Amino acid sequence: MAKEKSVYSCTECGGQAPKWQGQCPNCSAWNTLVEALAEAAPRHRFSSTASSAKLQLLSDVRARDTQFSPTGVGELDRVLGGGLVAGQVVLIGGDPGVGKSTLLLQALAHMSASAKAVYVSGEESAEQVALRARRLGLDSGGLELLAEIQLEKIVATLEAGRPDIAVIDSIQTVYSEQLTSAPGSVAQVRECAAQLTRFAKQSGTIIVFIGHVT
Repeated sequence: MAKEKSVYSCTECGGQAPKWQGQCPNCSAWNTLVEALAEAAPRHRFSSTASSAKLQLLSDVRARDTQFSPTGVGELDRVLGGGLVAGQVVLIGGDPGVGKSTLLLQALAHMSASAKAVYVSGEESAEQVALRARRLGLDSGGLELLAEIQLEKIVATLEAGRPDIAVIDSIQTVYSEQLTSAPGSVAQVRECAAQLTRFAKQSGTIIVFIGHVT
């Protein structure tokens, strides 16, 4: 039986090295290399049989006025430049416990009155999210909830529902079955974020990632 190949990934920059060493060769951080099984590239990515994309002249592209969707939270709208735009991907990062989930839950509750909004919870159960909304006094009658961490199920649900906006809380809890590494690893976060970003661009759904800075 062939021995599975392992690599050493840097927890700081995501760079890889074939063997352990004290300093990361990519970012020069010390003692950040962690052993993991080498991931085989998913079959559907970068297929050699894929057809070429269509080129077009920038001067031929007709610019349209951007339609912003206000979040209902004044400071958040100001930081976003007026609100959210269809197909946009946003990362809300910060230390654990600073209020990222609370902020996005308030924004979604407001937006669900005029748009189809989905809150994907990987950190808390559906009951915990409902309790938080009740404690905040939010009118969340139109807000849909999905308690799931498997990427393939999340994407399939979003493709079927076609929401206007979806919040992923948090990207570190989501995992893909195509990879063997644990949720939160560099490979998992990179692949899951890439797949969800691709969905956002293809469908026009706004995707907001919540990410913990640790």
